[in-house]
Amino acid sequence: PSMVEEEFNLTNPSYLVMQIAKLKVNDIANKMDRECIIVGADTIVYLKNEILGKPKDVSEIREQLRKLSNSSHYVYTGIAIWYKKELISNYTKSCVTFSEISENDIKEYLKTKEPMDKAGAYGIQGFGSQFVSKISGCYFNVMGFPVSLFYEMLKEIME
Repeated sequence: PSMVEEEFNLTNPSYLVMQIAKLKVNDIANKMDRECIIVGADTIVYLKNEILGKPKDVSEIREQLRKLSNSSHYVYTGIAIWYKKELISNYTKSCVTFSEISENDIKEYLKTKEPMDKAGAYGIQGFGSQFVSKISGCYFNVMGFPVSLFYEMLKEIME
């Protein structure tokens, strides 16, 4: 986990993603015009009380995909929006179920280079979709930005 993640309780993923999103917003909010809308977001993959972040290397990609194989995990995204010195935050959660991933599947997926910069070592919008047997919740959340939640939050803060 990053230094930011270590400051928070990692067993409460909804709180964690909202806090990190707020930190991202606060990092630049005071440098901007108060009429600006500033948006921060953070997405994590959560499996059996463990956060699967962006893998550091090929061995970590293999390890994460093996853990995800033939199981369900949660994807949490927190969004924070700052407008006219008001800050709101919220999150959404989706459940993703993977079919079994063979060692050959992992080998072939590595060739695409797609898992290198993705939390959980997969991209649902790309080749990683081949492993997904079921999704419950917002698809765009699993991609990394829940558009419908963002739209609802924008309406709330602009009122």
